[in-house]
Amino acid sequence: MRWIDTLESAAAGKLPEAVHRYFRQGSAGGVSVGEATAAWSAYRFRPRVLNDVSGIDLRTTVLGTPVDAPVLVAPSTMQRMADPDGELAMARGVGAARSVLGVSSNAGSTFAELGGTGVPWWLQIYVVRNRDITRRMLDAAVAGGARAVVLTVDTPVVGRKEDEGETVWDLVKPGQLLANLPAGDWTEDDLGKADDLNPDIIGWLAERTGLPVVVKGVLRGDDAKRCADAGAAGIIVSNHGGRQLDGSIPTARALPEVAEAVAGSNVEVYVDGGIRRGEHILTALALGARAVFVGRPALWALTVGSSEGVTRLLTDLADELDHTLRLIGAPTPSALTPDLITTYP
Repeated sequence: MRWIDTLESAAAGKLPEAVHRYFRQGSAGGVSVGEATAAWSAYRFRPRVLNDVSGIDLRTTVLGTPVDAPVLVAPSTMQRMADPDGELAMARGVGAARSVLGVSSNAGSTFAELGGTGVPWWLQIYVVRNRDITRRMLDAAVAGGARAVVLTVDTPVVGRKEDEGETVWDLVKPGQLLANLPAGDWTEDDLGKADDLNPDIIGWLAERTGLPVVVKGVLRGDDAKRCADAGAAGIIVSNHGGRQLDGSIPTARALPEVAEAVAGSNVEVYVDGGIRRGEHILTALALGARAVFVGRPALWALTVGSSEGVTRLLTDLADELDHTLRLIGAPTPSALTPDLITTYP
């Protein structure tokens, strides 16, 4: 059995049930989270033959940052419940694999601490109703060395979770969450997700930080074009791991339309959601993604093996991608094209 396939059950044995449930669950009836991986596996390949694949090179760049393979770690919260060092342990694992880390604005580690690791990281931001909180958090991220801002746009309200009994919120301890919340006497309304956003927020974030802005949570080509026109440097095709609007289209199905909508521009396209195999990564790259993000597998790996587990996860997936590139007849990710992929049936 592949090591990655053992991770969730191994993590379940180490985590409180409510934390494990929080990490794995989707919203409402769990339709979207249940479809994610199968949607990638539904594609079929049309490999080329008699191509020289004696030397495979997985290296690429994401917004100018070199990475050893196009496999990045998605932002996620509650990491100190998976490992005492939380995002810092995740960063060490990502750094050893020469990748890029997405960091949640709800992180339990400070941006200054993350900057001290030397690992390239992108801040995921929820714009909240009280913009002063957002401004101060952005400023702290810039001071901590963030290389991009990832604007989550699919969360005007938090998706409904159908929990019973004890939840993760009953277990969270001080210091495990919101380490970067500015000091202040904030109300729940202050911290509520802003539901009045429009594309102008992209330019505001870029101007405030001087960093490239990546828009996360796009599933439509027309929305991708609006983001690009507003100045986005990147798009992450994402349905929030199935944790927002249940029944949203799988990212594997949304990616081709989004990639086509911004083709010919300088906007980089990424994708997350259900990616578990080198074949899934190959499919995503051929359909127009520059790199993929993995979320839950990184949390399981952090729980089971701390930073070394995260490094192994990323390198195992890179090794599988190397293997599949050889079999499909492409020596580099940039050699992949949509004609190598077909839908099935």
